[in-house]
Amino acid sequence: MALLLSAAPAWAGPALRFVALGDMPYGHDTRTGPAYRHLIDLVNAERVPFSIHVGDFKDGLTECSEALYERQYAHFKSYSTALVYTPGDNDWTDCQRQHADPLERLGALRQRFFGTSNSLGAQPIALQRQSDAIPAHAAYRENQRWWHQGVLFVTVHTVGPDDNAKDATPALLQEHRLREAANIAWLQAAFEMAGRQPARALVVATQADPFKNGRSPGDPPVVRKPFRRLLGETLLPLASASQLPVLFIHGDSHHFVSDQPFVGANGRPLPRLWRLQVPGEDRMHAVLVSVEPGAAVPFAFRLIWNPMSPNPR
Repeated sequence: MALLLSAAPAWAGPALRFVALGDMPYGHDTRTGPAYRHLIDLVNAERVPFSIHVGDFKDGLTECSEALYERQYAHFKSYSTALVYTPGDNDWTDCQRQHADPLERLGALRQRFFGTSNSLGAQPIALQRQSDAIPAHAAYRENQRWWHQGVLFVTVHTVGPDDNAKDATPALLQEHRLREAANIAWLQAAFEMAGRQPARALVVATQADPFKNGRSPGDPPVVRKPFRRLLGETLLPLASASQLPVLFIHGDSHHFVSDQPFVGANGRPLPRLWRLQVPGEDRMHAVLVSVEPGAAVPFAFRLIWNPMSPNPR
């Protein structure tokens, strides 16, 4: 039975806690499967209401077979509470490396992992999908939102490294344009809903790392061109205009980072917008996130250390 988290209750009690992870497991199951399953055990021991996997449940060279999809689906079911997943490039667009059709594989992902109105995990929660909320973007079942303890959570489907916007086939370039439009509409709708309810905080989760490093050490990272409409022209202005604390979670670059790298159109830092980049690949750890909207620093992060990780650092 799904646990309905579809309304914005008043904030009460201790800090909200959830787990974020992604970019795993990479490689053959005999090498990385035991370490990943141990990490799931560690996550389950935290007894959080849900976890968020920000995509890339396999590496970019592993086959994109139904058997592999079924294995990862079984992994998601082994999370003892709810698991919300947003796809990464390795999960479908990189399937062209194995001579599979990426768009067909995307359809297979949507059918297997997003076929119901609920999340994954042993105790699924009810989600609202963009396909149901915004009929103009009816294909995008993987764009999801839900409430918990007055905080609005939303996923948007971006993929690294370039979101199908560079050196892609005409079909994938068109896919990027349509998905970008859906993502922008979904992010705008999230801020509108968060202001109307109202929310106490907003958490946005996606796969792609949208940044490139600054020209000099200490410079803020720069939003890369494929993500400028979604981030530079949508997320940053919306977060700047909002009074909410906002957390942006992504994967793709495999190192644990928590910071405030965002600057507004005036070049000044955005004080209410945080970023969490989850570890991944051979760094098979997860991040426990605590949310206290009224605190001076509303988001706190603790690494869930996995001693079986192939690369512990």
